[in-house]
Amino acid sequence: MVAGLGNPGSKYASNRHNIGFKVVEELARKAGSSSSSWKSGVKGAETTTALLGKHRVVLVKPIEFMNLSGFAVQRAMAFHTVSIERLLVVHDEIDLDFGILRLKNGGGHGGHNGLRSIIEQLGGNGFARLRMGVGRDPHKPPGSQDTAGWVLGDFPKAHEAIVAAMISAACEDIETTVDKGIVPAMNQHNARSSLATA
Repeated sequence: MVAGLGNPGSKYASNRHNIGFKVVEELARKAGSSSSSWKSGVKGAETTTALLGKHRVVLVKPIEFMNLSGFAVQRAMAFHTVSIERLLVVHDEIDLDFGILRLKNGGGHGGHNGLRSIIEQLGGNGFARLRMGVGRDPHKPPGSQDTAGWVLGDFPKAHEAIVAAMISAACEDIETTVDKGIVPAMNQHNARSSLATA
């Protein structure tokens, strides 16, 4: 199962916080799924299935707000009988510079409310993550905890091509993870340099 995090509604669609939604939507599109294939059969989530290589994968978008993501993810996992070790969560990451992607297995929530909710609802943190670097607001002092305005802001138009490259690279990372496992995928992809400077 691959869960992409974001907030529901058109006003959030282009936010940095919603890049997880963009990734799972692109995975579905690449697998030949139409936008109408997303179903609301699990409370608080939209799901669809996609064939990634030889593996059928459930894609999930929690459509309650970010800080409630864990409820939808937990229900979807229960419905599809997916264990925590078979979950990969795609999310924005302010502690990575814009354009950097990193796969990670386990760990804390790092202040990310979506991850915090998932860890709380699953009762553990033993799932894989794909961290999509959005950087920090350059106008705030280093280490500032006031990040809501930044992650709920849209990517600037000038960054559209970089964001598209990030989403494409994320799909590649996920396909490798599904095919080979998280550790081989980390070894293969985590040395990738920033797509913002490529």
